[in-house]
Amino acid sequence: MLNMASLGENTKVATEGTLDPTEDEEDDEAEEDGEEEEEEEEDTVEPKLKYERLGNDVKEVLKNDAASCLAVQGKFLALGTHWGVVHILDLQGNRIKQFPCHSTTVNEISIDGGGDYVASCSDDGQVVVNGLYATDSNVKVNYDYPVRSLALDPEYGHRQSGQYVTGGENLVFHSKGMFRNKTTVLHGGEGPVRAIRWHKQFIAWANDVGVKIYDCQSKQRITYINRDEGSPRAELYRCNLCWRGDRTLLIGWGNSVKVCTVKERPKKDVRDLPSLYVEITHMTSVDFFIAGIAPVENNQIVLLCYLTNVEMEKAEFKRPQLRILTCLSDSHKIEESSLDELNMRGWEQYRCNDYRLEHLTQEGLFYLVSPRDVVLAKPRDMDDHVQWLIDNEKFEEALSEAETNCLKLKNHKVLDVGVQYIQFLIDEEDFQKAAGLCPRVLQGDKKLWEEIIMKFIEVKRLADISPFIPRTTLRLEPIIYELVLNTFLLDDKDQFCCTLQEWPSDLYDVQVILKAVEGCMEKDGEDGLLLEAMGQLHTFEGRFDKALRIYLKLKNEHVFELIKQHNLFSAIQDQIVELMHFQPTTASKMLIENMEKVPVAVVVDKLRTESKLLHQYLHTLFLQNVHAGQDFHELQLDLYAQYDQPNFLPFLKQSSSYPLQKAMQVCEDRELIEEQVYLLGRMGNHKQALSLIIEKMHDVDKAIEFSKEQNDEELWEDLIKYSIDKPDFITGLLRNIGTHIDPTRVIKRIPKGMEIPQLRDSLVKIMHDFNLQISLREGCDKILEKDCVGLLDRLNRLQRRGISVSDSQRCLICNDRIMPGDIRSARPLCAFFCHHVYHMDCLEAVSSARDDGVFVCQCCHSRKSQRGPKLKR
Repeated sequence: MLNMASLGENTKVATEGTLDPTEDEEDDEAEEDGEEEEEEEEDTVEPKLKYERLGNDVKEVLKNDAASCLAVQGKFLALGTHWGVVHILDLQGNRIKQFPCHSTTVNEISIDGGGDYVASCSDDGQVVVNGLYATDSNVKVNYDYPVRSLALDPEYGHRQSGQYVTGGENLVFHSKGMFRNKTTVLHGGEGPVRAIRWHKQFIAWANDVGVKIYDCQSKQRITYINRDEGSPRAELYRCNLCWRGDRTLLIGWGNSVKVCTVKERPKKDVRDLPSLYVEITHMTSVDFFIAGIAPVENNQIVLLCYLTNVEMEKAEFKRPQLRILTCLSDSHKIEESSLDELNMRGWEQYRCNDYRLEHLTQEGLFYLVSPRDVVLAKPRDMDDHVQWLIDNEKFEEALSEAETNCLKLKNHKVLDVGVQYIQFLIDEEDFQKAAGLCPRVLQGDKKLWEEIIMKFIEVKRLADISPFIPRTTLRLEPIIYELVLNTFLLDDKDQFCCTLQEWPSDLYDVQVILKAVEGCMEKDGEDGLLLEAMGQLHTFEGRFDKALRIYLKLKNEHVFELIKQHNLFSAIQDQIVELMHFQPTTASKMLIENMEKVPVAVVVDKLRTESKLLHQYLHTLFLQNVHAGQDFHELQLDLYAQYDQPNFLPFLKQSSSYPLQKAMQVCEDRELIEEQVYLLGRMGNHKQALSLIIEKMHDVDKAIEFSKEQNDEELWEDLIKYSIDKPDFITGLLRNIGTHIDPTRVIKRIPKGMEIPQLRDSLVKIMHDFNLQISLREGCDKILEKDCVGLLDRLNRLQRRGISVSDSQRCLICNDRIMPGDIRSARPLCAFFCHHVYHMDCLEAVSSARDDGVFVCQCCHSRKSQRGPKLKR
């Protein structure tokens, strides 16, 4: 590759690389002497073009000869040499034909638009037109002056006129005549014509004075552009012409660049002037000499630049350069956008006119010619862009470009770019970013995953990549997972345990890891983390009994999950005490939820020596199911009295499965008065219970409440007797018994002169309660009276309602129809509320009327007044 650099405005940047000239070993030895590598600069800008030296037969041609000019066409190249030979080459540099046309240097080569004819000229005065496919139309003309330039008619192969233009001291137009060739001098007298370009209808040429343009349609010159004052000598610095499009001419001459556009003259212009004129749209001066000019897309220009010691301060910048300039659309200025420095063979020996620049516009190809070199410059593709990003360590952008444009890549693969990026990050010690990038890059490549993991192991940063190691759809070799776990085991036990929990056990051989853990414990002694890991590994192996013992030893909460998940209730019956010591609440709940697997009797038997734990278990059981542990309620009497007295009374009230005498004995031993009162009340010994309340508890309110619950006159009497000489008790009685017993029973028995606290308030409350009772009774009487009247009225209305009798009904005595067909012959009826109907005379016949005038139904014995409702049909 060529040594190249890219420039912004007045900014030198580092070269991308050097075009390797080692194809010719002799040249290499000559060029390597005295050459030094260029220093890298701070900022780099990506080049726009890439370069490759044409080899194959070009190498052989230039080994013994030197290139003087080049013409390009879409199908082939035509290379002229200083020995007067025109070589026809394909685009890869392979020789197709050669024409030894001249005896000295070939000055110019021109190819017609169809690529059928190649014309050349030389200082020997000869102009030769060779047909590539038809030799009968070849032309060879000798002139008595050196021919410095020529141009074939673009339509030369399609016209019979055989037109072409040559440049010597004059610009001469040549065409075929009927009997002999015709020549016409289009211009002269201003020095040799050193450059000609014919495109469409326009011929542009340059002499020592300036540049002219000739219109073949109007057959007149439409403009001339003078050479800039102070320009270098024309014979040393050739004028370079190039057409861009149909009407734009690019001129690079000396150190000046001009962009000229052919335009239509307004029709309103009455002057006798050509219908076309030329406007210079852009122009600039540069600090180098122009050896070639060509157009690029997006309104840009490519310049082949030549520099000398005179122009530049430092000799190392004398290499030829390829620069890209941009014509600004909003002004006449031209700005430089990039620069590539070229390392062409023998560049130290050549002058500006020894270089040529030719191009293929549509393909975007540029051919750079020096006497000993032909270099192809072409636009960089996506592969070049990605490679440049990689070379400049812009891996993130390179990976994004590769992923986005993967279909455009030929030499690069997204995977390869990503792997290089990961390796770069590892080298830069950015291990976390490298690890996070692996799933995106490596995806399902098993081999690459294993290689990258090994690199992280080598740099001892395995913890960074372990969260990303595939373990679901993609599975690596088990040895990789085992190696990762073993590395963590040796270097980071915490990470080892975390990884063991996260990874499925089928990724690796559990037995291998278990042996590694056992070996580590033998070496370093028991460790809580490693014991937990062993428990987990035993679980993976299905050896739950060993895992259970380890978890119990560690007092690990996972033990309960292990028991439930793997139904280890039969295995824990010998560890019930340990479980209860570890977490009594959780263990009790679990055992109670699985009573059918671990019977209550078994648990009680195991916990008999641990009375507090036994109470915890039985109390939890009692709260969930009162009857589940009723066989052990007698046992719980002592346990509640010893460890949980606040819950003893609720237990006594809810349970009926304990012996009352035993309970009473326990309460007496512990002096639990309230519990004794409850038990005495339950045993029917109300007086003793009341006595305990009064004598031990001294709580009148409790005594009154107890008497209310029992509703026993003797208890009330005992309470009154006990309280009669205690003013505080009398106050309590007066306040609370007004609705249960007659207050006068207490008031009459109060000793005279006794001072009773808050007596007035107590009496007021008694009166208030009495008035309230009277009001309630009066209200109840009124409600009862109203209900009786309402019900009586309802009964009266019901009895006065008519009873429906149908034609189909029959008398239950005579079995005749109740309603005959003729209403006039109807007999009196008697209908009962039970809906039985009789003829009145039939009913009178079977039963005599009672004194109260009431008849009795013969079927159901219900009664009905003789005065029944009127019959209606």
